[in-house]
Amino acid sequence: MLRFDVLIIGSGLAGLTLALQLAPHKKVCLVTKRNLNDSASSWAQGGIAAVLTDEDSLEAHIQDTLIAGAGLCDPEVTRYVVTHGRETVEWLIEQGVPFTREEDDSGYHLTREGGHSKRRIIHAADATGHAVQETLAAKVCAHPGITVLENHIAVDLITARKLGKRKDRCLGAYVLDKASGKVITLSAQHTALATGGAGKVYLYTTNPDVATGDGVAMAWRAGCRVANMEFIQFHPTCLYHPQAKSFLITEAVRGEGGLLKLPDGTRFMPAHDEREELAPRDVVARAIDFEMKKRGLDCVYLDISHRPADFILSHFPTIYRRCMELGIDITKQPIPVVPAVHFSCGGVLADEAALTDIPNLYAIGETACTGLHGANRLASNSLLECMVYANAAAKDILSGPPAELLPLPDWDESRVTDADEEVVITQNWDELRRFMWNYVGIVRTDKRLERAMHRIHLLRDEVHEFYSNFRVNNDLIELRNLLQIAELIVKCAMERKESRGLHYSKDHPDMLPDAIPTVLTPLNYYSLLDHKHGQKHHKH
Repeated sequence: MLRFDVLIIGSGLAGLTLALQLAPHKKVCLVTKRNLNDSASSWAQGGIAAVLTDEDSLEAHIQDTLIAGAGLCDPEVTRYVVTHGRETVEWLIEQGVPFTREEDDSGYHLTREGGHSKRRIIHAADATGHAVQETLAAKVCAHPGITVLENHIAVDLITARKLGKRKDRCLGAYVLDKASGKVITLSAQHTALATGGAGKVYLYTTNPDVATGDGVAMAWRAGCRVANMEFIQFHPTCLYHPQAKSFLITEAVRGEGGLLKLPDGTRFMPAHDEREELAPRDVVARAIDFEMKKRGLDCVYLDISHRPADFILSHFPTIYRRCMELGIDITKQPIPVVPAVHFSCGGVLADEAALTDIPNLYAIGETACTGLHGANRLASNSLLECMVYANAAAKDILSGPPAELLPLPDWDESRVTDADEEVVITQNWDELRRFMWNYVGIVRTDKRLERAMHRIHLLRDEVHEFYSNFRVNNDLIELRNLLQIAELIVKCAMERKESRGLHYSKDHPDMLPDAIPTVLTPLNYYSLLDHKHGQKHHKH
């Protein structure tokens, strides 16, 4: 058993920020599934939304967030996050993040994205996440107070309740070392889930392969409430090309004048919304989906070729390079694009200190549901949220007394064997992602949701049987978590009898007068089911 003051699961912006804030005072362990830079944060192109000029105001940023969130944002949380925007950006500048400056060097270049009334997105060209991630990861690696476990995947949280104690709290986690195939026990006074989103539950996503909803699934199994999982944000513009996987075309392309067009070159956004290309993401994604289905198109086109070539090269170098590799010159040709799953607005319920329902367990970043995003996230608010809540969690951890470290049982695999065939995992993974795309996509119906839930239950039973009889591996852990995520998304979608924000139902096309979050509470039968299927793994 390895002992730490704080265990952080996940190495995106939320996890790295929390580690750096705590490291001077605590012994920190940071667990990541692959390497330190493999996260959705690293793929973020657009930037960080914050009020940084006199032309902008906190009230305008708050209002833009509330409008995008379709009535479901928590106003207090929104004010709290927006108010901490400037200091968050200043901290990143102090760390050495190379944000893009104006050409005359008068200050930082700010861009505008869909749903924003002002230019307030600070960015590092079109690879902001990568620049931030690399800067912070280098500091984490160099810090003597942080132990980084790369190529380790968390299997499950260890809680006092699971050990038969009356008073529940999080005690650490079981983690699989992918190199050795052994499950190790990590004991910690505080544990933070920073595992990102769950885009891989869908067939098409802008997320990296690691985005399998591990934190939300583990928290749910441990007894935490989960909220608003039906609000899955589809980014309107993902590059459509057989050789391009998950390549995002940033919102800023539209912010800088990019126009959406049909194959014959005609624009279609003016017919869908008065804000045209700069409408919020849910509106643009639905418009593209509508035009593609109506006309039988494989994709639509995003055209910025009317802007000067120098401007395009300086603002979108990453996109230009990637498209040129595929034979598309964006200074002369439009970019073929389709919507793809981008962000989960829901997650583990977390309070203003990022605490979940279980004492000593925190959720930050995309894993959490703080109340900021409501029914639709405003562009570039996510990296901001990651950092604001990482700071809040750090303050809470540092202000409290140290918790007692209990002896924890080792992972027991004395009654399981190596899997006889892995085809069950690959087949179920493929089936899950396809029916989630077809039945629980941009436009939903009651019948489609019922069909999806029926298939989820069939697959879940197969995977539970597999999990209880064979040694765990990375793919099995991820599939188990994805099935849990799929069930939570569909459960939430079935409960919402209206269309709001990112959840659009053909059977319930109107928005109800009252905006009510969808909150799911784990039932006892989940705990019993989990215990029944886990007993071959755990002595307790």
